[in-house]
Amino acid sequence: MTTRVLVPSGVLCLGFDRAALARGVALRPDIIAIDGGSTDSGPFSLGAGQSKYARAATKSEWRDLMLARAKAGVPLIIGTAGTCGTDATVDWMFDITAELAAELGQKLRVARLYSSQPAERVITAMEEGRLRPLPPAPEVSAEGLRAMTNIVALAGAEQVQAALATGADIIIAGRTTDTATIAALPLLRGDHAGGAWHGAKIAECGALCSTNPTSGVIVVDFDDSGFTVEAMHDSALCTPHSVSAHMLYENSDPFQLYEPGGYLDVRGAVYTALDARRVRVEGSAWVPGRYSVKLEGARVAGYQTTILAVLRDPHYVANAREWVEKLTRFLKAEIASRMGLAADAYGLEFRLIGVDSALGSLENRQGQPVEVGVLGIVTAATQATAAEIGKLINPFVLHYPLTEDEELPTFAFPYSPATTDRGALYEFALNHVMELDDPMQAFRLTVTEVGA
Repeated sequence: MTTRVLVPSGVLCLGFDRAALARGVALRPDIIAIDGGSTDSGPFSLGAGQSKYARAATKSEWRDLMLARAKAGVPLIIGTAGTCGTDATVDWMFDITAELAAELGQKLRVARLYSSQPAERVITAMEEGRLRPLPPAPEVSAEGLRAMTNIVALAGAEQVQAALATGADIIIAGRTTDTATIAALPLLRGDHAGGAWHGAKIAECGALCSTNPTSGVIVVDFDDSGFTVEAMHDSALCTPHSVSAHMLYENSDPFQLYEPGGYLDVRGAVYTALDARRVRVEGSAWVPGRYSVKLEGARVAGYQTTILAVLRDPHYVANAREWVEKLTRFLKAEIASRMGLAADAYGLEFRLIGVDSALGSLENRQGQPVEVGVLGIVTAATQATAAEIGKLINPFVLHYPLTEDEELPTFAFPYSPATTDRGALYEFALNHVMELDDPMQAFRLTVTEVGA
């Protein structure tokens, strides 16, 4: 049996070509699958339980996909809803879906697959020896797990299949592996397991596996021996090179990909160009193993205030590093004497934008910029303390001289006030797998009727 999966884009809100989407719908897919996010942008979304994407942009693209689903008459699924896949962002996506259903006059059956994990469940797994670290993994404890603001488990194909079994028109899944939403239906219908997982990996980022990555839309056909992938935009071509290269993307091993319940092995894969637009892949293998799901967790690591100044005087631009080093020593002494804070009670760093803000001491490309942005980052245990330090250092960031025998300089603040309270700083604090006796043991499903 052939299973056709339409993937509109690598992630909702990244954009896709509408004509290409229409072309994909015309090919009568069996399911439409799209990703909702990942940890690529850092720990904030997971820590705060918020989407990094605008609600307006999400609603706009989701409207197009809901209309495409209605025309195709097939299920529509989004994985890792709301960037991080917490229960809160699943419900956020559900609210958008219900709102659109009413506006579009669609009556829909919507399944929500929840991936958030209570700390006590993970603690029990740790005590029973079912929690294993993935290097590099931080040390975890019961106290540390309880301190995390959000913990999610990455659902695999089995949990998505359970959602499909509800007969839902739309499935809004919490945190899933990037491949699970695409592989689930082909596996459920008995297509080649190695081909299902491999094709899902190739398709997870939409047209990134083609010569026109920004076009978004691809179609993958799965069958009993492999898969065939084709991009839908006129200018997008899938070639053996563009398709095979995607195994390198976000993967530590270009030949193996671990998923819940086993791993994909593509060492035997053969990539064949069927024509200028399509690539056929066979020879991939699925190796079953003990069932486990990856966990992600985040916690508050402090609170931040930032300050930004711009150096333009050639003397200070040329000596920006020396100025920052001297300023930092001076400010730490001022903070100690005026606020009574030891150096280990807060963090203070300056990054020189235009010099070494990205790489710091590793920067080896030296030039002479016209101006240098000085970004000061204060991190403390509370927002009030971070803000107070920010106000204390403010006049010195604006006026501190490089030497004692020169006139007091004045630099530029690009906005007023010069300091900005950023709020909570989150950090990833969990990189483990949790073994399950049953795939649905750590997940739950709800089904709701919405719309006219």
